[in-house]
Amino acid sequence: MRKVIFKVANHLYHFVLRNGSEITGVDRLRIPITLCAVLFSTLAGCAKPADTWTSTHFDLQGHRGARGLAPENTIPAFILALNLGVKTLELDVVISAEEEVVVSHEPWFSSRICSHPDGHPVSEDEERDLIIFEMRYEDIAGFDCGSRGHPGFLEQEVMATAKPLLTEVIQNVEARAASTGRPSVFYNIEIKSTPERDGVYYSTVSEYAQLLYDVVADQDILLRTTIQSFDPRALEAVKKIDPAIPLVFLVDNNMSFSDNLDRLSFVPETYSPHHRLVDKSLIEEAHRLDIKVIPWTINGEERMKELIAAGVDGLITDYPDRGVALLATLFE
Repeated sequence: MRKVIFKVANHLYHFVLRNGSEITGVDRLRIPITLCAVLFSTLAGCAKPADTWTSTHFDLQGHRGARGLAPENTIPAFILALNLGVKTLELDVVISAEEEVVVSHEPWFSSRICSHPDGHPVSEDEERDLIIFEMRYEDIAGFDCGSRGHPGFLEQEVMATAKPLLTEVIQNVEARAASTGRPSVFYNIEIKSTPERDGVYYSTVSEYAQLLYDVVADQDILLRTTIQSFDPRALEAVKKIDPAIPLVFLVDNNMSFSDNLDRLSFVPETYSPHHRLVDKSLIEEAHRLDIKVIPWTINGEERMKELIAAGVDGLITDYPDRGVALLATLFE
């Protein structure tokens, strides 16, 4: 059934693009994408959303929405994860030339998944020259980052879709959550800054953080949002803007837990390492400081079971369906 809906959505998308001669600019892309999202949410709504978020405090997070099942960081992926029953949507944001906050893992167009507006694939040689920070959103929205699928995720359904604005994601997700009657979803949003990217893919870390914070505040989801980053400077910047917003320290190094914490001037609410770095002793050490441990990115059921048994507070996965099914058996 899911494949049928995707096929209908994809045909609809291309029909509007071919025949919408009187629709110009970014609306010519937003209209078919929105229609596809509606179809997709209809599919997800055929079944009652899972009760993961009501039966347990465990924080199951859909990585880039549901990257294993739908194009990453897109509205259809977030709607699918929402309806599968995740507690939190995990996503990444970058900045456009007009200082709009765009949902994207890279601050450029990936050669693995994206195509130019005319349909030809982005090449590896050119991808890092297609800098989102140098582009207007109208131009960003012309790139298709779903029709080619993803070589690493063979279960992912392909469909034409663009990188959305963070505002659009929130509005679509909030509307869908309200229509299903499920509790409101949480958001875990990553700032993708590094010292090498300063002044190239965004102006400054502090401005990057402020632009993100402003959208979250404007959309009235501050109480349901955590901000995450590998970059201590980004977390410090958010802390300065709003000391109350929960912060998540992403880690992918072999430093000790205490040495990593020493890189911050404060104690984060959540410590989020790659799952290979997590064991029971780390979890216990973090819990003694009242810090949650939510590792990434776990796609295998056996590893999920190991981490849950060890005491993690949640986990991030490309396959929310697997996580929901597992939690249903463990917390029934």
